[in-house]
Amino acid sequence: MGRSGEAAPRRLRPYPEYRDAGIEWLGTIPSHWRTSRLRFVVETNSTKENVRHLDPHTEVSFVPMETVREYGGIDLSSVKPLADVIDGYTYFRDGDVILAKITPCFENGKGALACGLCGGIGFGTTELHVLRPSFDLNARFLLYLTFSDHFRRIGTASMYGAGGQKRISDDFVRNFRHPIPSPAEQHAIAAFLDRETAKIDELVERKERLIELLLEKRSALITRAVTRGLDLDVSMEDSGVEWLGDVPAHWDVKRVKWVARMESGHTPDKKVEDYWDGDVPWVSLNDTHHLRDHDFIADTAYYTNERGLENSSARLLPPRSVIFSRDATIGLCAITERAMAVSQHFIAWLCGNDISPEYLVRVFDAMQDELQRLTAGATLRTIGMSDVRTLSTPVPPVDEQRTIVQHIQQECLEVDQATAKIRHAIALLNESRTALISAAVTGKIDVRDATT
Repeated sequence: MGRSGEAAPRRLRPYPEYRDAGIEWLGTIPSHWRTSRLRFVVETNSTKENVRHLDPHTEVSFVPMETVREYGGIDLSSVKPLADVIDGYTYFRDGDVILAKITPCFENGKGALACGLCGGIGFGTTELHVLRPSFDLNARFLLYLTFSDHFRRIGTASMYGAGGQKRISDDFVRNFRHPIPSPAEQHAIAAFLDRETAKIDELVERKERLIELLLEKRSALITRAVTRGLDLDVSMEDSGVEWLGDVPAHWDVKRVKWVARMESGHTPDKKVEDYWDGDVPWVSLNDTHHLRDHDFIADTAYYTNERGLENSSARLLPPRSVIFSRDATIGLCAITERAMAVSQHFIAWLCGNDISPEYLVRVFDAMQDELQRLTAGATLRTIGMSDVRTLSTPVPPVDEQRTIVQHIQQECLEVDQATAKIRHAIALLNESRTALISAAVTGKIDVRDATT
């Protein structure tokens, strides 16, 4: 075993003989492998006519983007009648490989082999490519091909569109040229990667569980401080808000909208490229990975410009606005360090004199269970604006807010450092997985005789 419990790297030999692949990014491939554009071994335009004859009440699996996992797996808990999904959604069946086409889901490795679908049929978001392998292409080999670094890297470079709506095209998938070993070798490579990636995934899962425990500890600390204060002997009274319970008697409890002005987000027209790549930071769901780990945001994945703002209802928000995600992952929040705009997936709060941005962010951290309650049962996770307007916050005196925030920062420092260290270890494991997949599917390592 390596450091921190990671498995020692495998030492695998290359193939005995290579030849030039004739593909610039690839270099050489095993001499007995061929190359092919995916369009010759994959069908990408599956027709719904194969299922239109079925009873419209037939139950099928329903797959929104959030149920497609990164690097394999689908949550199949949702089913719908065929009539509800046959128009307006993407059709696939057992044995197909589904692949996210939109940023950042494509770059993050969202994709899976469809199996165990209700009745063998699935319908999902239109932001999926469906790849149906031919008889001589192993479906799991194809899946691993789409997870490889070169496929994701070249696909990302080919994306079209503007802002947070860039996509890889069907033409990119169809014309992507890749080495193809024999069916027997494809099977051996897929089996090897199944075994080896499962070991990595198990290590990642253990580390993610450690992070969950640390975050539970952090959440409990924050919730206690922002709802009870730091004085253990203070007189308490019922707040009148179920999730808050009792709060110090000298505190106020108010709707957030009464102590901070709410601004809704918007997205400039994605089809107008002149609205993008400007100098106005634009917060979108592409920034959620940053928001999970940081209380402040100074940079964004995409930028708009003055023309983009002028031709939409998006507004330039001042520094120290509190941004809050209302779609997908609900309640991610941070404080802007500079003037920014936000997409329609976010709202922003401009704090008044009675509440500080730093304290309000901590209140939203403590509010997560309440936010989950408000979005429970929704197929597409979002919190409605009517529910947003009902959110309440404790409002201690401003000096006390400052003391509470400082206390939280000090107490959370050790937890945050430990969490960051584990996240770094997970990132290294994920890089190791991607490197192993890339080496195997391009023939850089010979796994035909690899054993467990």
